[in-house]
Amino acid sequence: MTHTADMTPAAGAMSAADEASRGLGVEPLEHGEGTATLRMTVTPAMVNGHGIVHGGCVFLLADSAFACACNSHGPATVAAGARHHLRGSAHEGDVLVARAGERTRYGRSGLYDVTVLRGEKVIAEFRGRSRSIRGTTSKESG
Repeated sequence: MTHTADMTPAAGAMSAADEASRGLGVEPLEHGEGTATLRMTVTPAMVNGHGIVHGGCVFLLADSAFACACNSHGPATVAAGARHHLRGSAHEGDVLVARAGERTRYGRSGLYDVTVLRGEKVIAEFRGRSRSIRGTTSKESG
């Protein structure tokens, strides 16, 4: 990803090292404590045999937004689990936006919801559980 300067330091460090998201053209749009909005344009390499975006690419976008949101508080944080529900489709050239928001944090754990949109249409819902790693920064936890 690019434009890490306006992210919180922890989320910026984690995003700067995220080659997978950068390789698929994921771009940050907005960031705050416990929130993140990212964008990705569906390329020919992301389309499956049915001519629609591969669910794994949609998951990566949602997971990247989740990662930015849960790493916004400072300590390095990783996924403890996630569920992904596809609700619609997208095609080559479509622009997808993932909006992540913190539902709750308790101790070293957190719960985050991400909605992936194509325009105004919801195409996926994602819920991630996070866990902070004591004594590490985002770059050390990879």
